[in-house]
Amino acid sequence: MKRRNFIQQAATVLPLSILACNTDTSPSEIQTDELSNGSKVRNNPIGISTYSFWQFNGPKEDTPIESCIDEAARLGFDGIELLLVQMTSEERSYLHQLKKRAFHAGLDLMGFSTHQGFLSPDPSKRQENIDKTIHQIELAYQLGIPTMRLNTGRWGTSKSFDDLMANRGIEPPLDGYEDEDGFKWVIDSIEKCIPKAEECGVVLGLENHWGLGRTADGVKRIVDEIDSPWLLVTLDTGNFLENPYDQLEVLAPQTILVQAKTYFGEGKWYTLDLDYPRIGEIMRAVNYRGYISLEFEGKAAVKEAIPQSLELLRNAFYYDV
Repeated sequence: MKRRNFIQQAATVLPLSILACNTDTSPSEIQTDELSNGSKVRNNPIGISTYSFWQFNGPKEDTPIESCIDEAARLGFDGIELLLVQMTSEERSYLHQLKKRAFHAGLDLMGFSTHQGFLSPDPSKRQENIDKTIHQIELAYQLGIPTMRLNTGRWGTSKSFDDLMANRGIEPPLDGYEDEDGFKWVIDSIEKCIPKAEECGVVLGLENHWGLGRTADGVKRIVDEIDSPWLLVTLDTGNFLENPYDQLEVLAPQTILVQAKTYFGEGKWYTLDLDYPRIGEIMRAVNYRGYISLEFEGKAAVKEAIPQSLELLRNAFYYDV
């Protein structure tokens, strides 16, 4: 019996979850097979963050965005997420060159990963970060990128990022302040960025990324209180160090982009043994059809680990059509 005929017949008798976990099933076969109930499934588009190629290892000029675009296309990704601090310029000509290169490579520019911080009692510092974020939204617009990663920022009471990671992302507030103060500053600041996001058509995705975004409840509180279609969630699978699946489930309905971490060769700061078929089921339960963006954060050789990661994600993320 031909392999494809076998898979088609199996789809009429085996549960979808079993077929999805079969790593011998290629993305195209998952996409086109008809199930016994007459429905079909299609893979989520899979992108990759340029961070995966760099990881802040050495000068960013050694891992130019242009080479990341070329390699992502060669490996078969559908799109690429740009890490702003990895870019060598914000000049219009540079942005247009990146957009042109991605288009010619057949890749979507599907995400823009930026840094900012609103967790400060100093109004001038918060305004500085508001202005910075508005500028970043304008950059995303020039690049034609539809969603931009947003952070709450951190209290800054850890000596270093390594110390923060050693303490599992937990950081005490500044003396004399509480998290409640921080939530007010963050919400007020992000609200001031929403009009620019709407004007430019760029959806802001608040990431579960330390600070007040360390927990799903913290992220959801901010998104719910602002209550704008231009603020949703960038869901990072690797940033919940306690009860990850419960927390992913809380934020799944409001997710605009999934950042999926893998740790082949062990992680830089920690290693999570993530059950991606289970995470795929969480996203299917809310009918998530958007991009999955790989963030490889392991120590294995990139040329081996990134193709492995792509195969893992293609097998885990799909949806009914």
